[in-house]
Amino acid sequence: MFDGFEELDVRTPDSTVHGRRAGDGPPVLLLHGMPETHLMWHRVAPRLAERFTVIATDLRGFGASGFPPSSPDHAPYSMREIGREQVDVMRQLGYDRFAVVGHDRGGRCAYRMALDHPEVVTRLAVLDIVPTGDAYRRADMDFSLGFWLWSFLAAPEPVPERLLAQAPEVIVDYMLDSLSEVPDSFPAAVRAEYVAKLAAPGTIHAICEQYRAAATLDFQHDEADRGRRRISCPVLALWSHAGPVASWYRPLDVWRAWADQVIGAPVPAGHFLPEEAPDETVRHLLAFLG
Repeated sequence: MFDGFEELDVRTPDSTVHGRRAGDGPPVLLLHGMPETHLMWHRVAPRLAERFTVIATDLRGFGASGFPPSSPDHAPYSMREIGREQVDVMRQLGYDRFAVVGHDRGGRCAYRMALDHPEVVTRLAVLDIVPTGDAYRRADMDFSLGFWLWSFLAAPEPVPERLLAQAPEVIVDYMLDSLSEVPDSFPAAVRAEYVAKLAAPGTIHAICEQYRAAATLDFQHDEADRGRRRISCPVLALWSHAGPVASWYRPLDVWRAWADQVIGAPVPAGHFLPEEAPDETVRHLLAFLG
C-alpha cells in the first residue's frame, strides 16, 4: 500500500512517533483520525508523493507511536502537546516549515498546530471537522446522540477503557460502517490493522485521555484563542456532503471565524474522505497545496 515509502520511528523527548515518508518536493504532513492510523492515507499519500515529500505519522497513542504517561489534567494528550510533538518530529526530519493535512482527530491536531506554531505551518487542510471549541459550544441533542463516542471515551477512568478493551472491533466496525457511504472502502487487511492497533491497552487509555483532554483543555485552549488568535496560513476545509458537519454547521463560516484565507467544499462521501473518495480528495489537495 505504501510502496516506495520508508518507515520511520522518531524519538521525541518523552515518547516516539511512527510514520512513513516518500517523495521529493515541499513537505506535507498527513495526520489521521479515529479509529485509524496513518494507513488511512494509503490511497492518497502515494499520489501526493509524486509532487511532494509526504510524511504520514501515527498520532501519540495511536498505531505504532508511543503512549507516554498521562497526568490528572490530561495535558500530555491535549492537542497542544500532540501538535508540539509533531512539530518536533518534522524538525528532526529536517522540515522547519511544512503543510499539514488532518482528518478527524488529526484535523484537530493540525489546526492547533497552525494556531500555536504559525511560523511552521504553511498551509492547513482540515477534513470533516469544525474546531473542538465550536463543536462543544453548539452541542445539542443531535450532537449528544450522534457523537456519543465523545462523551463515552471522555468518561472517568477506567470505565471506557475496560469496556473498549473487551471488544475493540465493535468500535472500529461501528465507526467505519455507520459513518461511511461508499461500500468496500476499507480493505480487510486495513480494517484488521485498525482493530489490532486499537486493542493495545496503552493505546486504549491514551485515546480515552485524548477525549478527556478534548472536553477540558482543548476546549479551553480554543475558547482562550477565540477572537484573539487567528490562523495565518491559507486553509482548505473539506467535509462529507451529507454528514454531521454539513448538517449541523456552515463549515466555511465556522472556519472563516478562525482564518482569513479559507476555501472548501463538500465531498460526495461519508466521514472518511481519503478512503471513500481518494480521487476527489487528491484533486482538492493538489489544487490547494500548489
